[in-house]
Amino acid sequence: MWCDNCLLVFPLRAGSMGWAVWIALYSIAGGIFLMLYGQYLYFFFPEWQIYGGIGIGVCVLAVINVLAHANRSYIWTRVCKFVWPFVIVISAVRAIIMIVQLQRGKDKIAWECDNGGQLWTTSAEAGYTDNPTVGNSFCAAGFDTLNTIFIISLLIDIACQLYMFFLTWRYSKRLEHYRSMKGPFAGGYYA
Repeated sequence: MWCDNCLLVFPLRAGSMGWAVWIALYSIAGGIFLMLYGQYLYFFFPEWQIYGGIGIGVCVLAVINVLAHANRSYIWTRVCKFVWPFVIVISAVRAIIMIVQLQRGKDKIAWECDNGGQLWTTSAEAGYTDNPTVGNSFCAAGFDTLNTIFIISLLIDIACQLYMFFLTWRYSKRLEHYRSMKGPFAGGYYA
């Protein structure tokens, strides 16, 4: 017999909606951060915009997931169930590339912090930003701390997306199960 509540932290529908809201919030925050300040961490032109765009795409999928669960929509739940594996793979590849590129650019990031938070010279000459400096709190943390925070947050992101896929799959199965039920059962008399 299948357990309806296995691996669930919250009730299935409301919990998956809450989880999707959480994913949408941190994905939009991360996407906006990368769009605004990504050029201080990544040094090839569209790189930070691609990473930020993937984060915003995850946010959009999470919002669609919330709406699908809120309306008990079988079709949109199946769409989300189909799309989540692709998004998880894309996010995992993005995480690996972001970590590798962050390691490759650590000398440039150190130079930016040593020079008052100003943008790397070739990036500044190319006109990648309107912001004159990155900010003191960014440089005060140090590269090793920032690198660790990025790695942990990217791994947590992948874990959250995997759990969201599980919740979407489970909710889809519940919709299929209840949709196939025909009533009334036992002549309409329920004990």
